[in-house]
Amino acid sequence: MSAPIRVLLADDEHLVRSAVAQLLQLQDDIDVVAQAASGPEAIAVARKERPRVAVLDLQMPGADGLAVAEALHAQVPGCTTMVLTSHGRPGYLKRALELGVRGFLPKTASGAVLAEAIRTVAAGGRYVDPELAADAIAAGESPLTPREADVLELAADGAGIEEIAVRVSLSPGTVRNHLSSCVGKLGVSNRHEAVVAARRAGWI
Repeated sequence: MSAPIRVLLADDEHLVRSAVAQLLQLQDDIDVVAQAASGPEAIAVARKERPRVAVLDLQMPGADGLAVAEALHAQVPGCTTMVLTSHGRPGYLKRALELGVRGFLPKTASGAVLAEAIRTVAAGGRYVDPELAADAIAAGESPLTPREADVLELAADGAGIEEIAVRVSLSPGTVRNHLSSCVGKLGVSNRHEAVVAARRAGWI
């Protein structure tokens, strides 16, 4: 029997991370060898433990999942990355695939599906949630960067500038700049119209 697939889990939500770890430990061929609660921690433990697959949340303090994936591809040869997220927007999926991320799943996926995705990417394949893939095709190319879409989505939920800044680890000034950029790119008059336009197009 071949050695279990060594997995790193990175997610700043402790309950989610520990629940996923417990689900994966039920699989005979998967071994969760490390966990991390931030982007920098994920990079550090990956360099130490050399996992075969890193399962990354998109939203983490210090560095988001895509930045971590990019760093791991450069610093930990042989480590394949995949994303497990509640932010399954088309823009994130496209950016992830461009960076060489091999798997992309929503957190609503079952433990069995996640385990199968890990096996697939560890074997050199690719596993993308079919519904997310269909949404990405239907949405077309978003003019917004993933971070702009993030900020706009939080604004859509009614969060103020200061709250958004804390939640995405940016300065209030940078948040304002992102919102202004969204308004300009979408050709609308204010952030509320930007939210409507982006949602209609499936970009947030």
